[in-house]
Amino acid sequence: MTQHVLEEIKPSEIEITPVGLRAIFAVPPNATGIVIFAHGSGSGRLSPRNNYVASALRDDGFGTLLIDLLTPAEEQDRANVFDIGLLASRLSMAAQWVRAQWSAAEMPIGYFGASTGAGAALVAAARDEPEVAAIVSRGGRPDLAGAWLSNVQTPTLLLVGSRDGPVIGLNKQAFDAIPAPKRMTIINGAGHLFEEPGTLEEVIVHASAWFSAYFH
Repeated sequence: MTQHVLEEIKPSEIEITPVGLRAIFAVPPNATGIVIFAHGSGSGRLSPRNNYVASALRDDGFGTLLIDLLTPAEEQDRANVFDIGLLASRLSMAAQWVRAQWSAAEMPIGYFGASTGAGAALVAAARDEPEVAAIVSRGGRPDLAGAWLSNVQTPTLLLVGSRDGPVIGLNKQAFDAIPAPKRMTIINGAGHLFEEPGTLEEVIVHASAWFSAYFH
């Protein structure tokens, strides 16, 4: 696998073996950490919203890895899309890949999870190596982490839209179960996908501040 140096900022298409997960990797100069995106059901590395967030985070000095947690063949089985344990193991595989790159070997790693990806991020952080410095959930389903929530030691920020109905309650339940440093923020006027004007910009501000606070 080609090693990516810190001067490389143009996103590069890569493949993470042995499974063959497709991903987009970019690290700006003087990066302070790497944020790995865990997409929700029906989404992937080409998600317009997550790519928008990733671009802004790179502007703020973070490297980003946007990854498809399933292969195209695996996506055909809808059960895989909601298999939080499987998605968490793939996320951990991605973090291990990042750790193997000499340009990022010593950098803090964070997870940015959306929808089911948030549940996978919390399970991976609680269960697997390597250690993760911070987690941000956008419109996520952290409740899907289930019993693993009580083992989460990673500082966690839950961002939920004020128009996201039942998901607010599910986030509150998960928030109460997490023992780590945590915060839950309601983004006014945002729905589940944060498509409303200005709401994704608010997500970026909160996420960047959270990663900055815990990437040491």
